[in-house]
Amino acid sequence: MSSAPASDDPQPEPAAKPKPKPKPKPRLVFDDPLDQQSSDDTDRGWGERPTAGGSAADLARFLDEKPPHHI
Repeated sequence: MSSAPASDDPQPEPAAKPKPKPKPKPRLVFDDPLDQQSSDDTDRGWGERPTAGGSAADLARFLDEKPPHHI
């Protein structure tokens, strides 16, 4: 006889996956929102670039900020 399993044997069922934990509900924060810094309070919030230094960065900024009548 062969040692191969018989085809009549049922396939073992995969182990049951554990249920994912429910996500915690967001906390209610009763702090004063005006005490926190908003993105508008920063240079980046106003569209300023971080200073990279160098003449290539200066040229790029000049070309980006050049008024349309100075073509």
